[in-house]
Amino acid sequence: QVKWKGKDLFDLVCRTLGLRETWFFGLQYTIKDTVAWLKMDKKVLDHDVPTEEPKTFHFLAKFYPENAEEELVQEITQHLFFLQVKKQILDEKIFCPPEASVLLASYAVQAKYGDYDPNVHKRGFLAQEELLPKRVINLYQMTPEMWEERITAWYAEHRGRARDEAEMEYLKIAQDLEMYGVNYFAIRNKKGTELLLGVDALGLHIYDPDNRLTPKISFPWNEIRNISYSDKEFTIKPLDKKIDVFKFNSSKLRVNKLILQLCIGNHDLFMRRRKADSLEVQQMKAQAREEKARKQMERQRLAREKQMREEAERTRDELERRLMQLKEEATMANEALMRSEETADLLAEKAQITEEEAKLLAQKAAEAEQEMQRIKATAIRTEEEKRLMEQKVLEAEMLALKMAEESERRAKEADQLKQDLQEARESERRAKQKLLEITSKSSYTQSMNSSTTALPTDLPSFNLISESLSFDFKDTDMKRLSMEIEKEKVEYMEKSKHLQEQLNELKTEIEALKLKERETALDILHNENSSRGNSKHNTIKKVS
Repeated sequence: QVKWKGKDLFDLVCRTLGLRETWFFGLQYTIKDTVAWLKMDKKVLDHDVPTEEPKTFHFLAKFYPENAEEELVQEITQHLFFLQVKKQILDEKIFCPPEASVLLASYAVQAKYGDYDPNVHKRGFLAQEELLPKRVINLYQMTPEMWEERITAWYAEHRGRARDEAEMEYLKIAQDLEMYGVNYFAIRNKKGTELLLGVDALGLHIYDPDNRLTPKISFPWNEIRNISYSDKEFTIKPLDKKIDVFKFNSSKLRVNKLILQLCIGNHDLFMRRRKADSLEVQQMKAQAREEKARKQMERQRLAREKQMREEAERTRDELERRLMQLKEEATMANEALMRSEETADLLAEKAQITEEEAKLLAQKAAEAEQEMQRIKATAIRTEEEKRLMEQKVLEAEMLALKMAEESERRAKEADQLKQDLQEARESERRAKQKLLEITSKSSYTQSMNSSTTALPTDLPSFNLISESLSFDFKDTDMKRLSMEIEKEKVEYMEKSKHLQEQLNELKTEIEALKLKERETALDILHNENSSRGNSKHNTIKKVS
């Protein structure tokens, strides 16, 4: 609308996003190479905005929290800060050391892709993603595959974190970077020396132009009595009157107005943090706690269902494996039965042949006996004939004896074959019995299999009925939730040491691949600060 003020447009954007923590944000535009913010109480078209159509404004975080985890209540607020800080790191507006860049990239991947699954997230799945600053990539002799391998190794450790949790972990690490949330302005002191003024949530900081990491002097908000400007001259009056007033000049009047805006807004938020929360913030935090508890319960329910589904699938796979095993055993039993039947047939045939041979031998023995009797009856009367006859009789008797022995041996062999045939038939009976047992087991397993396979789709005993979910959080619930939050804080402090060890380990691992000649001035300054044990917060304490 032509008559709309800045607040009307800003409120419309916030309503569209569902954003209630509006005090962190603003609508930014650029005029003559200078950044400016839309004023809430002034008509949009009365601002010194570019004349071209359409008029473009950027919805961005204007002020940053001191502690993202404690101050950012809404999930949409956390998400917007995550997107902005990630872009600033990738665009190198915030300096980030290589090892921290890899860790932040792993949380960004967790926020986008969810839990790591080696079957889904295969080699090369991050090839099209912009995850690391170009400065970091150029600083090492490492291929994209090597970077992906290191990012994925950390990404796999974040299993179980939801998107909002991964984004908050990202912000908790990023807020400790030296350039996080700092707005820099070129200034000159009374002697004409070129300096940088940094404005952030903690106070005002003075830097050398070549060193944006370590301030020379810092003025915390609670130690500043007054800030004012006259034309291009800016004055900072400390609370302690014994300390000299600090004056400096900026290049443009518009820049002075922007510095004053940021100072007032950051100072107001600084004081607000140190007071009791307003009723609106208390309501938002209570709603956020309820929402967090609801999501936690939902995640636990889904985890239980997932676990039951996985157990059911494992049981089904085990039953299928057992069924296959039983089928193999049944096949083997069938083959053994067929072999037993063939053996029995062969033994029966052999026994029949042996029996016939025994009958034939018995018949021959009888014939030999008859021949002997006939020879005796017709013996030749002469002595020679008698001798010959006696010899023939003796031979006939020996032949008859041999025939009798052979007949007896054949009879024994026939008895043995009959016994073998009986044993073969007994083996056949046992094989058939085993086959019947296996067949009954298979039918039982298949019925079990069908009932188990149906389990994952229904899971009636593990579904949480919506009517049974109650979100009437009483004092005991709030106390328990507070205790859980405190427990999480303690666990986070314990993890921090492990995290630092991991960062140092990665730094040592990739140090051999670093190209020293490509180090930037900020890389060198960061390494010097790290070797001295200087961090963002203790440096500010020292120079305050």
